[in-house]
Amino acid sequence: MNSKRTVLVTGATGGLGTAMCKKLHQDGYNVVGNYHTKEKADKWLEQMKSDGFDIKLFYGDVSDFNSAANMIKEIEEKVGSIDTLVNNAGITRDSRLINMKPEDWNLVINTNLNSVFNCTKNVIQGMIDRKFGRIINISSVNGQRGQFGQTNYSAAKAGMHGFTKSLAMEVAKSGVTVNTISPGYIGTDMVMAVPEKVLNQIVAQVPLGRLGGTHEVAHLVSFLASEETSFITGANYSINGGQHVY
Repeated sequence: MNSKRTVLVTGATGGLGTAMCKKLHQDGYNVVGNYHTKEKADKWLEQMKSDGFDIKLFYGDVSDFNSAANMIKEIEEKVGSIDTLVNNAGITRDSRLINMKPEDWNLVINTNLNSVFNCTKNVIQGMIDRKFGRIINISSVNGQRGQFGQTNYSAAKAGMHGFTKSLAMEVAKSGVTVNTISPGYIGTDMVMAVPEKVLNQIVAQVPLGRLGGTHEVAHLVSFLASEETSFITGANYSINGGQHVY
């Protein structure tokens, strides 16, 4: 049945997005990805093909409503209806609030939170009509607990789960589920690029004593996309090695 289901992953060319696309493809889904930077997308596609993955990429600035709408329209025309949307696109612009520039606040809110509205708004009616849909929002442990220097990021990530809970109620009777995943520190290129001393301090805070793997988050995404998770909605899945429990 999975082979009939199309999954759109936003921010597909990042570390988490790449792992999600690979896992979903391996599990039999028809996977399409969203990209924003063409040069990065071209290299990504080349790498995917050499790894044996046939995944189509579509351009879209998900922080802009019209760009997101045009991207989804193009996907539906060229590939088919979107059954699962993974809202994974995200950026950071860290600084203490006292030093934060308005443009850094707006950029993070637009990319990390408004994008969830922009993309979901353009797929939700089709899911309701077809009586099947999965919305999976990739938040963060720092949306649950806060983090020094991340008022913009933490606000956006916390907002994602508020969106999840309310939309889950609205579409539950239509066979559409809406859930959040809140990863802790995952071994992406972005995390691995921090100074070794800082990385060691991060790992020391994790009871499991290691960073999470991108494949572990991808496994959870594929699980929530499946037919068998139709009774799970409005939930927030922590995947943080025990770093934040509540």
